[in-house]
Amino acid sequence: MTAVRILLCAAVLLSCCLIPPASAGDEKPVARPAAAAIELQPGTWKDVTALVAKHKGKIVVVDVWSTSCAPCMQEFPGLVKLQQDHPEQVVCISFNVDYVGIRNKPADFYRPKVEAFLKKQQAQFVNILCTDESDKFFAEQELSSIPAVYVFGADGKLAKRFDESLLQEGREEAFTYAADIAPFVKQQLAGGK
Repeated sequence: MTAVRILLCAAVLLSCCLIPPASAGDEKPVARPAAAAIELQPGTWKDVTALVAKHKGKIVVVDVWSTSCAPCMQEFPGLVKLQQDHPEQVVCISFNVDYVGIRNKPADFYRPKVEAFLKKQQAQFVNILCTDESDKFFAEQELSSIPAVYVFGADGKLAKRFDESLLQEGREEAFTYAADIAPFVKQQLAGGK
C-alpha cells in the first residue's frame, strides 16, 4: 500500500510541475514547454577555428567572455539576440575564458558558474569552456582584455575583431552589440564591407 501512495504522490507532484494552475475562464490546462538544454563543451581556440571553417557560407560571431568580466556579461544578451534574429545566416559561439591556470582549479571547476549564466541567458548555441589558461589565450590572440568579439565573414576569414582597441574618446565602452556588432553583421549579410 505504501508503494502505491508514493507513486500517487509522485504523479500528483509531476502533474503540478507540468500543468500550470487553471484560472477562471481556462478550459484546458497547457503543459509548460521544457527549457532547451544548454551545452558547454571543453575546448580551445583551435576548436573555434574548426567550427568557423565548418560553417563557411555563414557569418560566424565568436564572443570571448568571462564571468568575472562585468562588461562581458552585460553585452552577452546581444549575442543571444543576434542568433535569434538571424538563425539561418549567423552562427554564434560563446568562448568562456574563466580558467586562469590555478592547479587546484582546473577548467571544469568553473563549469557550474558558467553553465548557470548560460542557462539564465538561454544561450542555445555552441558554448565552449576554454581549457587553455586565459593568459596563454590572450597572448596567442594578442588580446589585452575582454570582452572581445570576432566576426568571421561567409568566406571564413576574420572580417573584424571588436575589442578595447576600438575605444573612442567620449565613449564608455569600445563597442556594444546594438551600436556596433549587430549593424556590422547586417552589413556583412548584405554583402557589404
